Amino acid sequence: MSSREIRQAFLDFFRANAHAVVPSAPIVVKNDPTLMFTNAGMNQFKDFFLGNRIPDQTRVADTQKCLRVSGKHNDLEEVGTDGYHHTMFEMLGNWSFGDYFKEEAIALAWKLLTEVYKLDPDRLYISVFGGDEKEKLNPDTEAVNYWKKWIKEERILFFNKKDNFWEMGDTGPCGPCSEIHVDLRSDEQRSKVDGATLVNAGTPELIEIWNLVFIQYQRKANGELEELPSKHIDTGMGFERLAMVLQNKKASYDTDIFSPLIHFISSFSQIEYTSSYLPSAKSDMAMRVISDHIRAIAFTIADGSIPSNTGAGYVIRRILRRAVRYYFSYLNIKEPFLYRLIPILVDSMGSTFPELVSEQNLIVKVIQEEENSFLQTLESGLKRLDSLQMNKNSVLSGKVAFELYDTFGFPIDLTRLIASENEWTIDEEGFQSALLQQKERSRADAKKEYSDWISISDGQTKFVGYDTLELKSAKILRYREASSKGKTVYQIVLNETAFYPEGGGQVGDLGSLSVGDQLIPVINTVKENDLIIHIVEKLPTDLSAEVFIKVDGYRRSLIENNHSSTHLLHAALRKVLGNHVAQKGSLVNDQYLRFDFSHFQKISQDELKQIEELVNYKIRQNIPKQEDRAVPIEKAKQAGAMMLFGEKYGDQVRMITFDPEYSIELCGGCHVEATGDIGFFKIISESSIAAGIRRIEAMSSVAAERYIADQELELNQAKELLKNPKNIAVAIKDLQEQNKRLEKELEEMKLAQANHLAAQLESSFQSYNGINYLLAKVDLVDAKLVKTLIYQLAKSQTKSIVMLANESNGKPMIHAYVSDLLLDKINAIDLIKHCSVAIEGSGGGQKFYATAGGKKLAGIKAALEEAQAFILKQF
Repeated sequence: MSSREIRQAFLDFFRANAHAVVPSAPIVVKNDPTLMFTNAGMNQFKDFFLGNRIPDQTRVADTQKCLRVSGKHNDLEEVGTDGYHHTMFEMLGNWSFGDYFKEEAIALAWKLLTEVYKLDPDRLYISVFGGDEKEKLNPDTEAVNYWKKWIKEERILFFNKKDNFWEMGDTGPCGPCSEIHVDLRSDEQRSKVDGATLVNAGTPELIEIWNLVFIQYQRKANGELEELPSKHIDTGMGFERLAMVLQNKKASYDTDIFSPLIHFISSFSQIEYTSSYLPSAKSDMAMRVISDHIRAIAFTIADGSIPSNTGAGYVIRRILRRAVRYYFSYLNIKEPFLYRLIPILVDSMGSTFPELVSEQNLIVKVIQEEENSFLQTLESGLKRLDSLQMNKNSVLSGKVAFELYDTFGFPIDLTRLIASENEWTIDEEGFQSALLQQKERSRADAKKEYSDWISISDGQTKFVGYDTLELKSAKILRYREASSKGKTVYQIVLNETAFYPEGGGQVGDLGSLSVGDQLIPVINTVKENDLIIHIVEKLPTDLSAEVFIKVDGYRRSLIENNHSSTHLLHAALRKVLGNHVAQKGSLVNDQYLRFDFSHFQKISQDELKQIEELVNYKIRQNIPKQEDRAVPIEKAKQAGAMMLFGEKYGDQVRMITFDPEYSIELCGGCHVEATGDIGFFKIISESSIAAGIRRIEAMSSVAAERYIADQELELNQAKELLKNPKNIAVAIKDLQEQNKRLEKELEEMKLAQANHLAAQLESSFQSYNGINYLLAKVDLVDAKLVKTLIYQLAKSQTKSIVMLANESNGKPMIHAYVSDLLLDKINAIDLIKHCSVAIEGSGGGQKFYATAGGKKLAGIKAALEEAQAFILKQF
């Protein structure tokens, strides 16, 4: 079976068994602070397990794109070393939310594997939970009894909690699991060693392919387990590993999922791929790394995460740079290459994941730009190494190795490779120490601790903030304590709320909760999956009392102005620049708005003017808002509503329209009743944030008026300074030209001064053993002029050494030049390093020209004397 047929057979099987087949959630997680990337198939269903939401369907199946490159699930460094580790992978899964449990889950798994995929039952083994005395948990004999209906009992094996008890995290839903293992050894090998002895023993040819998790407990913050009122099924089967088994391959990289990519890499590099896993087979490892990493990079960009220096973007940049490093070091490819793989990936996976098709141009542009940038960074890092002037058997300090890692993006193994080629050693202990310090700083910054939720009453939150900003009789459902960086706050969930939680680019509401005589400020409102959380610094004394809710209405109105302006801006961009424009990110608060979008060139001033004028025209038209809160998703698509890749939409969506011919968007945010409420719109800046991604920052309403007033004030102040000219632009241009003339005259005067000094100093050269050297202090402040003077003096002599000292801003400077003919015996870097001690300074440069700055002005004379002694010693 081809990989496409394998995937489709899975989905068709569960569809035939009354499961709703749902799309994959985005790989980049938006509303879960505990996750950066989707790392398991169950992530998108977390709220169902936690009881925060009631599912529309109780039986679900899908193929979920996952990424494991951070936290405890981090396979990045293992990728390429073996045949089965991956960063991005597909997880085939089926779920039951309070519907069927162990018996049917086991029966479905068995039938799919043996009847649809035709796996030999004689090659299958089952592992089950063997109990845990400390947790007071018995062996899962219930699962054993169900398995015995399908497989011989000797093939059902008990394992401990580590292998067969699944937990979502430190807290949350959990339960025992049954894993299905397949023996891929030859019949001869199987006859010699019983496969039951190799299960969970690390044998590469006896592997787990499917995990059936029976979620029946809740792990509390104090470590205790409590039985869940409703039991769930959560299964996961790695698609790549399944394809390896069904296609009779020894590694997932040999399946048709990866082979087209590896074939192209091999062809382009003109290096044969041999499927070797020996440590010395670096080119094979590089091809596996690249074919894996390009999938992770492409899918995250398609879902809206652009490489950057923070958050998810930083992780993507790291993966991309790791791939570049491998083709640069081991395949001898010195030009951007990864972007060339995208058409192959789209052809292979585009039918299942249409975002790859629609975002293909953007993915290519972003990757190519990132590759260009990192290849330049690699060059800078190599120059940094060259500047160290290290000899054979030198030790590269851990500090420098970490600088290369942190500043230049050099993975330590690249530095090791370069060190090996140059016969250096690396201070590994120093590097690891610096790396550990960085990780501990990051961990301390990111660490958050939560208590268990304490339930006050049952129910779910109803959001009413579209219609009102005040509620008189809300009730607290639950609360918990949250601590970060030594600060403790409380998180409160209410049965109904008018507070809009941060999401969709819009910041969370502020306001207050009143309980009796207590007024409690709400300092932020956030969303955790589908839970609306009010953050406060103290709890009400009476947690069961009615709560009076009041949102900061003025702040909300300013946010609404900016959010509606964002919609008008998006539509204007598409009208002026073209329909290729698509939103790639946004921020909406009470001060300004920020809008990121796809566009492949700088926007001209004329285009910006058109965009701004169009938005303001739509504001003056006072277009009323049309809000449809529960539109079927298919109807919204037919209406032409703008939809964002990287967002997961339900069957019912909220649609905001400002004139059906102008702006229709799916949006959960807060908006003005009519565009005239915005008042005024002003673009502040336009810039590039990544290849193919532009950013516009703008203001509306009061903030826009204030911005214009400030600009007008600055303009009037500038006019006064220029004596109120009729045309300020012409006046500034005249001033610039005058400044250029004066600068030119000044340079000519400086050059004349240098020429005069050169004529005076030429007679001061001293001769010794066939060389000519000059050491002197000069009354010049400009270092550039000193350099010019040195080169003029050097031209007058052969085999010359020149050192000049000067004072600049009260501090000493020394400059050294050595002619090419003398570099085999002396160089300027060594000369400067030797002499800079006298001025309490340091410096560097190139072998023929180097400089140093210091603190001790009185040390200039000693520095020149040291220079003379050093020169004479060499000759």
